[in-house]
Amino acid sequence: MSVEETLKPLFKEIETLKPNFIERLKTAVSIPSVSGDESLRPRVFEMADFLKRELTKLGAHDIQLRDLGIQPPPVNDPSLKLPPIVLARYGDDSSKKTVLVYGHYDVQPALKEDGWSTDPFTLKEIDGKLYGRGSTDDKGPVMGWLNAIEAHRQSGVEFPVNLVMCFEGMEESGSLGLEELIQKEAKKYFNGVDAVCISDNYWLGTKKPVLTYGLRGCNYYQIKVQGPGADLHSGVFGGIIHEPMTDLISVMGKLVDSKGKILIPGVSEMVAPVTDKEDEIYEKIEFDVDELNSAAGSDTAIYQDKKQILMHRWRFPSLSLHGIEGAFSGGGAKTVIPAKVTGKFSIRTVPDMDSAKLDKLVFKYIEEQFAKLKSPNTFKVELIHDGNYWISDPFNENFTAAKKATKLVWGVEPDLTREGGSIPITLTFQDELHTSVLLLPMGMGDDGAHSINEKLNTSNYVNGVKTLASYLHYYGAGEK
Repeated sequence: MSVEETLKPLFKEIETLKPNFIERLKTAVSIPSVSGDESLRPRVFEMADFLKRELTKLGAHDIQLRDLGIQPPPVNDPSLKLPPIVLARYGDDSSKKTVLVYGHYDVQPALKEDGWSTDPFTLKEIDGKLYGRGSTDDKGPVMGWLNAIEAHRQSGVEFPVNLVMCFEGMEESGSLGLEELIQKEAKKYFNGVDAVCISDNYWLGTKKPVLTYGLRGCNYYQIKVQGPGADLHSGVFGGIIHEPMTDLISVMGKLVDSKGKILIPGVSEMVAPVTDKEDEIYEKIEFDVDELNSAAGSDTAIYQDKKQILMHRWRFPSLSLHGIEGAFSGGGAKTVIPAKVTGKFSIRTVPDMDSAKLDKLVFKYIEEQFAKLKSPNTFKVELIHDGNYWISDPFNENFTAAKKATKLVWGVEPDLTREGGSIPITLTFQDELHTSVLLLPMGMGDDGAHSINEKLNTSNYVNGVKTLASYLHYYGAGEK
């Protein structure tokens, strides 16, 4: 029997189980598992317990809630425990392939008074859209994997692979402890994994599904400039001392120009050239500048050409200035001269940029620019954190299975996309498990993850379950 024939009764059962699936998501959304709010940490643990109960009911085995210990500073509560990583298996057949799926059960903060039209922790279906915090990021996709298991059990269709599940509760707060767990379990709990699938991203727009094969990395820096022993009055000291803010702005103004060009020598030379095969991918992607302007809320795009927009968003580096710590930022007209200011900026990295080499180029250039000022103020530039870029082969067996699944469910070939943001754990899975990682999104580009009125279209939720299940079948049908 073909994969398509096998999936017919499964798809029918998924439609029948739609109310169950929505109810499962409703319960998940009702738990305010905000990892960044210490007062809500017990609710994050509650969400982990909910997952354990659901997985147990669905027949999963070897379910473990891995204790990650105490959260390191900075924290208000020195005894604050990290939420556990939920591990589980479904199926244990040596003749089948093994797929690891990853998701996270924590969410961003949300309050009704932030501007939500509904209670953010009460799932509401309005005009075919499921509103609620975590609906698309990432509780909807996590429930999608559970829904896929339930649909197989209820329809009697044999599950096509061995499934290993890894769900964490600190993704929105830096994924503390996850990288170490993956490294530790690579040859233990995760031993024998043939492929990894992550559903924690979104379509590029609202019309066409995508598969994601690349992410930019991120090196985050800060520049500290200190002068006077305390903040000073500009009426007394303005014009007669070297002001730290003036020095800082002078240096930061030389990092990037108004067209987005990085001015640090040697950075552009590290970037991998665009290949003909890659260039063809961009030609087929459905996107226009109006979508960019809509997302930005303004007509301020640097580029007007689709290919240039997407390449500079995904596969070329960018430098962004983020803020100045220690500077006056409130309303009114305070005439203070800050004694110490810290400028923040980041560089999004791409193939083939080496993080350590980039740091050296950044430090050298900034030190040279500050030296030109001949200022007596003290100065320091440092790396806050870095995360490498990730790139995969969008034509391998893992992606091919996902393409077939997407076309079967949605009726169109998915666009092959990269993303400008970072999911550092993607690279960790790839490097530690020595296997292919696929980003298979469920939600649309307008879902508003991290924003007010976050939503997931009901059709995307249901068809997303079909897509996840189909992917497993197509991947499982290949030669082991």
